[in-house]
Amino acid sequence: MSEPGQQTRTVPPFRADHVGSLLRPPELLAARERHAAGELDAAGLRAAEDAAVTDVVALQESVGLRSATDGEFRRTSWHMDFIHRLGGVSTTSGRVEVRMRNAAGQSSFTAAGMAVDGRVRLDEPIFADAFEHLARQVTTATPKLTIPSPSMVYARGGRAVIDQDVYPDLEGFWTDLSAAYADELRAMYDRGCRYLQLDDTALAYLNDPAHRAELAEKGDDPDTQHLRYIRQINAAIADRPSDMAVTTHMCRGNYRSSWAAEGGYDHVAEALFGGLAVDGFFCEFDDERSGTFAPLRFVPPGKQVVLGLVTTKSGTLEDPDLLRRRIDEAARYVPLDQLCLSPQCGFSSTVEGNELTIDDQRRKLELIVSVAEDVWGR
Repeated sequence: MSEPGQQTRTVPPFRADHVGSLLRPPELLAARERHAAGELDAAGLRAAEDAAVTDVVALQESVGLRSATDGEFRRTSWHMDFIHRLGGVSTTSGRVEVRMRNAAGQSSFTAAGMAVDGRVRLDEPIFADAFEHLARQVTTATPKLTIPSPSMVYARGGRAVIDQDVYPDLEGFWTDLSAAYADELRAMYDRGCRYLQLDDTALAYLNDPAHRAELAEKGDDPDTQHLRYIRQINAAIADRPSDMAVTTHMCRGNYRSSWAAEGGYDHVAEALFGGLAVDGFFCEFDDERSGTFAPLRFVPPGKQVVLGLVTTKSGTLEDPDLLRRRIDEAARYVPLDQLCLSPQCGFSSTVEGNELTIDDQRRKLELIVSVAEDVWGR
């Protein structure tokens, strides 16, 4: 363990951090239902969202977190609310089945389809108003914006949803996609964003043999697809200002306490940790489906790993001694000074939320802060 106060961090990611999404309070869920039923206008919904964001920022600051998000309270989905606002991307009438797993077995849900039917571009900054409202509420923490990574735009439907007439060659699609993301980063930096997180399931899914087989069936190469994703993320963030921290969170699926993929980070680890030009990696390590810490041996000096040791999939509170032992175990592969602590994923990647209470959520965030202070100091 470190001597208290010797390894504190003043830049993101922080020793005690979190992924981003938080459980929606009952009042906000009720307001969304009334809005969907036509009983509450857009201004009324916005007022309910504003009030909920104010409260949830206060929660994050009160437990001692040094970063704060708006809980993704204005979204239905962590990624599709962003992707559908990109120029050149449209929603289709088709439905996409998403298969999930949990302790009880298999489950699934359907989501709206998408199509890339125009040149991908940024018509206007996405989530700009939401971020500016968040930044106004924050008093002690660093406001963090979470958006899906460029990988997710392709992974959502693959080549099949990209119009061949618009992009006969996929290189043009990838070039435009990274350029749109670069425009988004610049626009959000101009609005004060200094901490941005790219959420990515595509890279983590590639560690699961079943998902690699599905990718091969669609005509992609599962052995090299992660290299494409890494290349395009790097192109998107290459020109970011030096004082804008960018991290990525690599998730295996998170919907109502279910997941979609299993397996350690071994398949992508060497290229990912050694080549992705982000400042930090949020990694899931909450249970056996996440694999071992061994892939962290590829993390180079200067990069932070945020260990997702506290599960958001249940309300059971982890043993702080066990968390400290697991941090020590991870430190066998990457120096302790390059480690941080967080939940394994968001608490509510979609509006429905995971199967735990808001009180459970608070206790888990408090636990993360407490253990981080024990390990690294205040």
